[in-house]
Amino acid sequence: MTKIRRISQFQHNFEFKSPEENFGVVYAQFLESNLGKIYQAIPWQDLVYRFNLKESKKGPDCLFSPKGKLALMFLKHYACCSDQRLIEQLNANVHYQFFCDMFLSLDESIGNFRIVSQIRGELAENFDINEAQKCFASYWLPYMKALGHATTDATCYESEVRFPTNQKLLWECVDWTYGQMRLTCKRLKIKLPRTKYLKWKPRYFDYSRKRRKPSKDKRVLTRSLLNLLHKINEELDWIEENYSFDISDKYYKRREIIKKVYTQQLELFTTGESPKNRIVSIAKSYIRPIVRGKEIKKVEFGAKVNKIQIDGINFIEHLSFDAFNEGTHFQSTVRLTQELTHTKLTVMGADAIYATNANRKFATLNNIRTDFCRKGRAGKHEKSRKQLAFMITKERASRLEGSFGKEKEHYHLKKVKARTKKNEILWIFFGIHTANALEIGRRMSKGKIKLAA
Repeated sequence: MTKIRRISQFQHNFEFKSPEENFGVVYAQFLESNLGKIYQAIPWQDLVYRFNLKESKKGPDCLFSPKGKLALMFLKHYACCSDQRLIEQLNANVHYQFFCDMFLSLDESIGNFRIVSQIRGELAENFDINEAQKCFASYWLPYMKALGHATTDATCYESEVRFPTNQKLLWECVDWTYGQMRLTCKRLKIKLPRTKYLKWKPRYFDYSRKRRKPSKDKRVLTRSLLNLLHKINEELDWIEENYSFDISDKYYKRREIIKKVYTQQLELFTTGESPKNRIVSIAKSYIRPIVRGKEIKKVEFGAKVNKIQIDGINFIEHLSFDAFNEGTHFQSTVRLTQELTHTKLTVMGADAIYATNANRKFATLNNIRTDFCRKGRAGKHEKSRKQLAFMITKERASRLEGSFGKEKEHYHLKKVKARTKKNEILWIFFGIHTANALEIGRRMSKGKIKLAA
């Protein structure tokens, strides 16, 4: 190995070798890297077909090919950075360019970092989780062992939202609605209706700065914000009825969301009971509180995902932004596992919430062994059953639950920063399968080394 020299310690004129001159060497280095292993573990042609991506025949050529668009999504989760930084890295890193099926010369660069979100939105429109996962499973099966064994559990992938207290949510509704009313009056050149917005604005900020918020202050502020929101909504409704002006669909959708928030918060304030399908964010109205029962985070806000793990590879069984009982998905989990692996399932690991009478009966009828706690008297082979249950529980608690933390910490799933429901689902999908692709790529690399030896 040559000694590494610092540029500051010597003066010398040297030429950077172009990748075009040494393409074979640079490309071989790319394939040996972790990114290259992910590249080799992805069935590109099948994925392009599943996402219904085609080259545009009209207009200027797109910077990214259909394959490159998919690669950019995998690269986002591998690099674990923002869209702007991802494009900056892509401009300067040859390996990133190889992965995205493109090559930029030294005098070329991509300046529009918003192209990442545009591609994400395009992919999210023609996206089916089950079809895409079948594509992955069929390509990865030769590198997976013990296909008749699986584990399942659920986790929550949190969205990037501030913690939604009732007062914050009401103030956001008041602030947005008042801002729209002010802009509308300015555009129509009419007098702005009188409200108590300017009176309660400093009072809300004084309240929000308090470290200790007494229940009396919460009650007074909540009542006042409800009255203020009702007043502003009425004034804005009157303006819309009596004046004609063009407004976007996005505006009307946001108005409907805010009216629904007002109804829910009024019910909560008067009855004390949490309403059904409670909205916690006006920007992401599809998000619901997910009660997890953990010490650190008793409530999370994001998508709840029931997952299957087969030989360390994770697949999505069910994804929903509404809270659901994962125990009712045991039978569908078994069926999906057998559909992906084309193998009869013999062992399934799951925690206590899955151990219902219906699931126990289903497992017994299909000869599926589980790690559920025994009910009734011990049988002849109780010792063997306990040993098997211990091994299954250990596999689930260490390997499956450990993969949750790995995906959240290292594959950009700790806080999902997408802004729409479809984009969030796509974000979670690519984060999970980027981790899978790296694991499969390492197995493929080890297999090649063994064959060479």
